[in-house]
Amino acid sequence: MHDTHLQRPFEMSVRVYYEDTDAGGVVYYANYLKFFERCRTEWLRHLGIEQLQYAEQARRLFVVKNVEIQYRKPARLDDLIDISSSITQLGKASITFHQTALRRGETLCESSIVVCSVNADTFRPAPFTPELRTLLEKAKR
Repeated sequence: MHDTHLQRPFEMSVRVYYEDTDAGGVVYYANYLKFFERCRTEWLRHLGIEQLQYAEQARRLFVVKNVEIQYRKPARLDDLIDISSSITQLGKASITFHQTALRRGETLCESSIVVCSVNADTFRPAPFTPELRTLLEKAKR
C-alpha cells in the first residue's frame, strides 16, 4: 500500500463523535470507510465536481469496486482525525486512492480503494467524461 502517489494528498479533519464508536469506546471499524468516503467527496468538490450534478448531466455514478484496509491503532471519542486521500492510479473508468487516517501524525488506518465510473442507467463501466478526465489529469500532477 505504499504506491507512488500521483498527487499531493487532499486532507480534511473529522471529529470522532459518540455515534462513531463501538461498545469498547473506539471508532467502529466500518466508520473509517465513511470517513474515507467523505474525504473523496470533498476532494471532488474541491475540484469543482458535485456528484449529484455529474450523475444527472453525464449519467455517470461513482461506485466502490475494491477495498483493502489495514487497522493499526484505535481512535477514540473526541479525537480529531486527519483523513488524507491521494490518487495512486488513474484508469479509463477507475481511480485507485490511497487513504489514511492519522491522529497527530500517527497512522491509525490506511486503505487502498478502487472507485469506478459506471453508467447511471445500466451500472456497467463507463469511461470518465472528457471534462472530468481533464480535471483528474490536472489533479494528479
